[in-house]
Amino acid sequence: MFRVLLGIMLLIALAGCGTKSQGDVIKALDEKMNDLTSYQAKAKLTLKTGTEPQVYDVEIWYKEPAYYRVSLKNAEKDQSQMILRNDEGVFVITPALNKTFRFQSDWPKNSSQAYLYESLIKDILSDKKANFKATKDYYVFETKTNYPNSKIIPRQEIKLSKKDLSPVSVKVMDPDMNALLTVEFSKVEFNKKFDKDAFDTTKNMTGARLEIPTMAKPKNEALEVMYPVSLPEGVEQIDEKEVATENGKRMIMTFGGKKAFTLVQETARVLPASNTAVLVNGEPVDLGFAVGALTDHSLTWTYKGIEFMIASNDLTREEMVMIARSVQGKAVK
Repeated sequence: MFRVLLGIMLLIALAGCGTKSQGDVIKALDEKMNDLTSYQAKAKLTLKTGTEPQVYDVEIWYKEPAYYRVSLKNAEKDQSQMILRNDEGVFVITPALNKTFRFQSDWPKNSSQAYLYESLIKDILSDKKANFKATKDYYVFETKTNYPNSKIIPRQEIKLSKKDLSPVSVKVMDPDMNALLTVEFSKVEFNKKFDKDAFDTTKNMTGARLEIPTMAKPKNEALEVMYPVSLPEGVEQIDEKEVATENGKRMIMTFGGKKAFTLVQETARVLPASNTAVLVNGEPVDLGFAVGALTDHSLTWTYKGIEFMIASNDLTREEMVMIARSVQGKAVK
């Protein structure tokens, strides 16, 4: 109780007095994290790594010690996924395909997460060289990131409300300080009371399928092929071929030069409705528009009914994530 009162007193002092030092704000953030039991937040995520910005609605639930429910939907709701963490593990649910994957992972502890409050505060507290400024209504930190592709998006600007230290916005930037990913929070409720089964796997799998209709079985027709618009220096496409499958079409692209990799894309299979999750290798990685499975030599993800895979013995994890984020250039084959 004393710590809770101390945290409240610090917040009142920060809000009611004049300009506070970076150290004062850091101390208040540390206290807030110690007292945080849960929260619910809504935000708009904008990704600018392809030809056009992509906008997604994000809803985040958190309950101590480590329960998470993150829902990602685009404006047309034809791309929807959910990340769920509970006592059973980490799950990625794709309701349109009736697919649920389970990861043996420490997510979200293993990297920065632009829409998770405690991840943002952790990045602030751990960066001893973070830049800080105070405006009339906000505290603004510029810190380094801890993403799998942190060389490509090394910095982030985190804006917090002076009133209660809640997140206002996050900008994740490239080396030239261009914002490639922006998160704008519209609602944050701390110490939210959740139902006992709010983070239950079966309940969320069933609820997600009820909200997002399952895709119709694909017809054996032209595959709308997508191309990466960002490649490592010295790498170029050298071949592509289309093959027929039982589920439609598969496009296999080969890239070479300084480094080689293969990009495969095909119409995703819609599975029968089931409450069984499939265990997959790798770590869940947030691509902005989808959640993929990342290993040392591959990255797989699903986007708008298409399954993608990057496979390479040459690319780093950072380079695979960079390429995947940029697979948005279209041409009908």
